[in-house]
Amino acid sequence: MSSSKIEWTENTWNPVAGCAIVSPGCTNCYAMRMAARLEAMGVQKYSNLTRKTAGKHKWTGEVFLDNRALSQPFKWKKSRRVFVNSMSDLFHEAVPDDFIKKVWDVMAKTPQHEYQILTKRPKRMQEVLSKLPVIKNVWVGVSVESSDYNFRIDLLRDTPAHVKFISFEPLIGNVVGANLTGIDWAIVGGESGPGARPMDISWVEYIQNICKEAGTAFFFKQWGGINKKKTGRELHGRTWDEYPEKVRVAV
Repeated sequence: MSSSKIEWTENTWNPVAGCAIVSPGCTNCYAMRMAARLEAMGVQKYSNLTRKTAGKHKWTGEVFLDNRALSQPFKWKKSRRVFVNSMSDLFHEAVPDDFIKKVWDVMAKTPQHEYQILTKRPKRMQEVLSKLPVIKNVWVGVSVESSDYNFRIDLLRDTPAHVKFISFEPLIGNVVGANLTGIDWAIVGGESGPGARPMDISWVEYIQNICKEAGTAFFFKQWGGINKKKTGRELHGRTWDEYPEKVRVAV
């Protein structure tokens, strides 16, 4: 577990490491670069999770199940908001159902924390979570980078969860037709870092408008770009840091 610079969370917890590219939003994934850096630093957990191809580090598709990390939430004295698997996807096909259940059990036994889980594999998430209890301190969400992946929202809507959210990041196209009915929260952010693809303001405004119509909390994370600090996170002269009404840990 480590403190996080991600604007919408406080800490990260990675009981799983490693992933695989499944859609265009994965192309410049920061976690691939970070995993390669950690491996170079000798962190065994990230060994062989990436390989360098055409000058870039990319996921190999291998995952590491970190059983030792499962005890970490019990050691946190202060309530916190936690992004689960910032360096992986809990519902990656190589993560066994029984390990997901172990993670679920830890979250259920530490109700003082709010856990945020994101996936690009909503079908598997829906199948697995239909067999597990709904936990009020667990938020589940999907990543949607363009309208080609709006179907992930529909699968999320039919997934049992107390809080449901969308991460429209990296937003690399419009999401016209997205239906936010039943969705509690939407994060919007442009891609950042090497090779960052631009985000059009009209795409952001569209999401903000459908959030208003659906009663969905709107969080604008960043414009992104090579230097995200320079482009900032203001939209129309202000920041937008809304959270869903259902949350329990103080913002």
